Amino acid sequence: MSQELDHTGVSRRELERNVLLVTYVLYGLGFFNGLTAVAGVIINHVKMRDCRDPVAYSHHRWLMRTFWFTVLWSLICLVLVYVVVGFLGYAILWVWGVYRFIRGVLAFAEHRAMPTA
Repeated sequence: MSQELDHTGVSRRELERNVLLVTYVLYGLGFFNGLTAVAGVIINHVKMRDCRDPVAYSHHRWLMRTFWFTVLWSLICLVLVYVVVGFLGYAILWVWGVYRFIRGVLAFAEHRAMPTA
């Protein structure tokens, strides 16, 4: 049997924002250990289907794209490490990830949607 949680006084939009806040924290911690970003992307994939707020949806999509493009470019940089260019690629990738994280957090704080394209 499934039980409905009683969210008395809390709107669905606030619940979605709380999930996003947790996800952003996990992504931020991911810059130091990586594993929390994996937990964050799992939350994004699970919660995105239930998301009704277009602003929250755009943030889930933004975070998922950031994660998966980081994985893709990390693998490319790993191959390029053998020709030393990969180290530069990792540095650029880290700066890009920090930029995407900060841009997302600022938009989240201002209740603005992220570009989804």
